[in-house]
Amino acid sequence: MNKAILGQKAEKLQALIDADETLVLPNVWDVAGARIVAEQGYPAIATSSAGIAWSLGCPDGEVISRDDMLFMVRKIAAGVDLPVTADMEAGYGEAPEAVGDTVTTTLDAGAVGANIEDSSSQAAGHPLLEYDLSVARIRAAKKAADDYGVPFVINARSDGFFGGPGEGVFEETVRRCNAYLQEGAGCVFVPFVRDRETMEKLLAAIDGPVNFLANPAAPDLHQMREMGVARVSIGGLFSLMTYTRVREACLEMRDSGTLTWGRENIVHPEMNRLMG
Repeated sequence: MNKAILGQKAEKLQALIDADETLVLPNVWDVAGARIVAEQGYPAIATSSAGIAWSLGCPDGEVISRDDMLFMVRKIAAGVDLPVTADMEAGYGEAPEAVGDTVTTTLDAGAVGANIEDSSSQAAGHPLLEYDLSVARIRAAKKAADDYGVPFVINARSDGFFGGPGEGVFEETVRRCNAYLQEGAGCVFVPFVRDRETMEKLLAAIDGPVNFLANPAAPDLHQMREMGVARVSIGGLFSLMTYTRVREACLEMRDSGTLTWGRENIVHPEMNRLMG
């Protein structure tokens, strides 16, 4: 894709994050989902690493290869005119150079932003990577984007709350997030936080835009808007909802022979029109 167009999309994505209105991103894992999200008026597209991995027969957690992840990111970016931000997991390599390469290849795929995690997806318990290494990884990501010539939006994810709040987790999360923002991240992402009190404390302590993960156990979107959350994403919820419906439909057909689950579906001609 033309670098000027990528630059315009990256600037739009950052402007949406910096705006007064909360940016809500319903994460998708294929072109059809991206087209539906765009049709419903959302201004940007976010991918779900879990959804893409599951659709290709892999568990979540950087088991899928970077090439396979980028195959679908490229399809999604080509399938919509909106800015696309990709969940690139932990950057596909712990070394800063690997993260820089991932940013470059993500831009080559047409996405203008990416999540980069600061934990090891390959080790039990999701341990955080060492602090200085984590900061260097975001620095390398920013340099790769600068070298490419596009203001790529790094959504630096800090995973300290994985497994619940522990001693010193809040302080370490704030420390890391502020360091990532100083290194050029356009937003920081703190998943696994579900209570409003902790969210509000993080918002007060972090010197930049914050992304939280929405789920039924967390504050709803109205509450997140009241708190001033910059960016909200839903992770793998859409894909989990879809696969849950498939399982329920299978059970209904097997047990009762009925197809009531098909009554409210998008109809075939409408889906063809959307893909056309």
